[in-house]
Amino acid sequence: MSNVPMDYLDLLKNVKDKIRAAQYKAVLSVNKEMILLYWGIGADIIKNATWGNKFIENLSKDIQYDFPGIKGYSVRNLKYMQKFANEFPDYEIVQLVVAQLSWRHIIKLMDKVKGYEVRLWYARKAIQNGWSNSVLSLQIESDLFSRQALSDKTTNYGDRLPSPQSDLAIETLKDPYVFDFITMSEELKEREVERQLTRNIAKLLLELGTGFAFMGNQFHLEVAGQDFYVDMLFYNVKLRCYVVVELKIGAFRPEYAGKVNFYLSVIDDQLKSSEDNPSIGIILCKDKNKLVAEYTLKDMTKPIGVAEFKLFESVTKEIEEKLYRLESDDE
Repeated sequence: MSNVPMDYLDLLKNVKDKIRAAQYKAVLSVNKEMILLYWGIGADIIKNATWGNKFIENLSKDIQYDFPGIKGYSVRNLKYMQKFANEFPDYEIVQLVVAQLSWRHIIKLMDKVKGYEVRLWYARKAIQNGWSNSVLSLQIESDLFSRQALSDKTTNYGDRLPSPQSDLAIETLKDPYVFDFITMSEELKEREVERQLTRNIAKLLLELGTGFAFMGNQFHLEVAGQDFYVDMLFYNVKLRCYVVVELKIGAFRPEYAGKVNFYLSVIDDQLKSSEDNPSIGIILCKDKNKLVAEYTLKDMTKPIGVAEFKLFESVTKEIEEKLYRLESDDE
């Protein structure tokens, strides 16, 4: 290929990119048509539900008789189609949102999530973040909706950040964060929690949310010949800013915010580029008094949020069973 003109290589790359994009669109289109078909069949079943319990069994047999070898029309799946049309009654929402998900995602939402609005929230998050079925299961099991959408968050982001960055930063914050891959013990120190978080960086990034890139732990800053170390530093590509995470194994104390405020000032001066948004801080602690945190953040000059984190005290049988079910779902 050394003698091939550069123009040809550019053309070849462009063509291959278009082919991949078309293949991806074709897969999405086929999936969308199947989901809309399932919804339509479910709606028809609902209209004729008065025909009795044997109706769905007969329908399944007749479909498979006329279409030998066809999959997806078992009695169980037809009942899911009926449930689908019943629990997602708005066809326009199905067409615009839900049809972007796989059938397995939709079944998971119907089986595991109560409430129409909550299901839609998880559906939109799964689409935005590209969650697999297993990741969706983990987010539901950890009650992400309550921790992110409903939690009473303690931040000054709204006062210190321009819109829309402030809204996105508030939405991104969770309370509490669940680090269920770390077992709590009386001897556990902050540095050990930090080490375990960085050793399990993939799980940590999943819990932090989409867009986070890990820059390092004990990240070195130098000011006037003095050395300072940030517990963990991230960059969020959606927020387009650096994110300082300060980890405390005990309860929140006001002096923690002053320390993070200092780190953010240094990072905005030394690392932040003209294209970056203002850096933000997150203080993670085992416990917090909301009123104390609010008073602390009130006059801080930099955008800071305070949230609790939870560790599993031990790996219980219940947790093992949940993980086993998730692994079984992907087989």
